[in-house]
Amino acid sequence: MEHEQFITKNSASGPNSKTKTEPFVKVIAIISTLGGLLFGYDTGVISGALLFMGKELHLTPFTTGLVTSSLLFGAAFGALAAGHLADSAGRKKIIILLAIIFAVGAIGTALAPDVNWMIFFRLVLGLAVGGAAATVPVYIAEIAPANRRGQLVTMQELMIVSGQMLAYITNATFHEIWGGDNTWRWMLAIATIPAVLLWVGMMFMPDTPRWYAMKGRFAEARRVLERTRAKEDVEWEMTEIEETIEVNRAQGKAKLRDLAEPWLKKLFILGIGIAAIQQLTGVNTIMYYAPTVLKTVGLSTDAALFATIANGVISVLMTFVGIWMVGRVGRRPLVLIGQMGCTVCLFLIGLICYLMPEFHANGDVNLLRCYMVLGGMLVFLSFQQGALSPVTWLLLSEIFPTRMRGICMGGAVFALWIANFIISMAFPLLLTYFGLSGAFFIFGIIGIGGAIFVIRCIPETRGRSLEQIEHYFHAKYSNNKPKE
Repeated sequence: MEHEQFITKNSASGPNSKTKTEPFVKVIAIISTLGGLLFGYDTGVISGALLFMGKELHLTPFTTGLVTSSLLFGAAFGALAAGHLADSAGRKKIIILLAIIFAVGAIGTALAPDVNWMIFFRLVLGLAVGGAAATVPVYIAEIAPANRRGQLVTMQELMIVSGQMLAYITNATFHEIWGGDNTWRWMLAIATIPAVLLWVGMMFMPDTPRWYAMKGRFAEARRVLERTRAKEDVEWEMTEIEETIEVNRAQGKAKLRDLAEPWLKKLFILGIGIAAIQQLTGVNTIMYYAPTVLKTVGLSTDAALFATIANGVISVLMTFVGIWMVGRVGRRPLVLIGQMGCTVCLFLIGLICYLMPEFHANGDVNLLRCYMVLGGMLVFLSFQQGALSPVTWLLLSEIFPTRMRGICMGGAVFALWIANFIISMAFPLLLTYFGLSGAFFIFGIIGIGGAIFVIRCIPETRGRSLEQIEHYFHAKYSNNKPKE
C-alpha cells in the first residue's frame, strides 16, 4: 500500500478559530478521559506494588508475570466487548458501565487475600481498561469538531500517562512515608476515586451526534452539534452525517462478516497494524517493569522507585508536546518520527548494557551505566509519548467508517492488548535468557519492521471530517482514485 494524501473540504472553522461551544467540548473530553487516567493508573501502579506484594501473596516469577499481564489479557476482551456494545447501547452508556467495573476491580485487587483473587480482579480491571481504550477515543472523535479532533482525542494519551505518573508518585510516596510492605493495598485502592468521578461526570454528558443519527434520533444529533460546533458548521456537518448514515442504513446493521468486504478488510488490517506497532516498541516493558529494570542494572529499591517517577514526568511533558504538534505537523510525520526515534533508543540502551561493565574493579555498582540506561529510557519515552502513542489512538478513532467503527475499533484494540500481553509475559523470560542488552536488541529489530510499515502504509487524516475520511478509504481500498 502506497501512502496517498487527499484533499477535501475543510470545516468552516479554521484550525485557529475559537467558539463559545469550545469550553463544553473540552469539559466532555476531560470527563470522558478520566477513563484514560484509570487506564494509566491501573497499568502503572503494579510496577511499584509488585516490589512489595510478593511476600504476602507468595509470588513466583511466573505468577508475577500473570499478575502483571492478566490485566492486559482482560483488556483485549474488554476492547472486543465494548467495541461491539458501543454501537448498540451507545458510547456514553458503555463508559458509565466501565466506571463501575473500574471501581469493582480496584476494590477487589486492594482486598485480594491471595494471588488467585489478585489475578481474577486484575482481569476484571482489564475489562474496564480495554473497554475504555476502545470506547473513549471514539466517543471524543465523534463529538469533537474536525479542527479540534486531533488535540481532544490525544488528551486520552495525556490522561493515560498522567495516570501512570500519578501511580509512580503514589508508589514512592507510600513507600517513603509508611513503607510499601504494608501499604501496597492502598496503592491499588486509590483508583476507586477517579472511577467514581467518571461515573458521576458521564451521567451529565450527551452521547455523540453520529450515534444518535445511527439510531434515527436526528433531533438529538442536531442538538449535540449545536452545543459543540460553530453555528456556521452545524448545517453542513449534519447533512454529511445524514447522507453517510443513509448509505450505511441501506447496507444493514453492522456485522462481523461485513469485514469480508475487500475495502473494509484492508482498512481493518491497517488498523491492526497501527495498534500493534505502538506496542511492539516494547514501551510497556519500560512502563510496567521500570523499577525491575533499574534494580537489575544496580539501583536500590528506593532509587529505582524514585527514578521511575522521571519516566512518568517525561511521559506527561512529552504528551503535551505531542498534542501541540499533532495539529501542526500531521499524523503521518509524527508516527514516523516516533517509530524511528524509539527504534534508535532501543539499540542505544542495548549497546549501553552490552558494552559497559556492571561493576567497577573495586566491586561497586557502575552508577554511570545505571543512569545512562535511565537516560536512554527517558529519551525513548520522549519519542513514544511525544509522537507515536498519541497519534496511534487518534488514527484508530478516525479511520474506521461510522457503521463499523465500534466493531473495528474493538478488534484493533484487541490486537493491541494481545500484543501488550505477549510482550509483558515474555519480557521477564527475555531478561532471563538474553539479558537486558539482548532484550532491547530484539525490540529494536522489531522496530525496524515497524518503521517500514509506517513508511508504506500510514495515511494523513488531519483536517478532515470523519465522513470525508470514510469516503477516501472506500475509494482507495476499492481500487478507485480518491476524489480530490
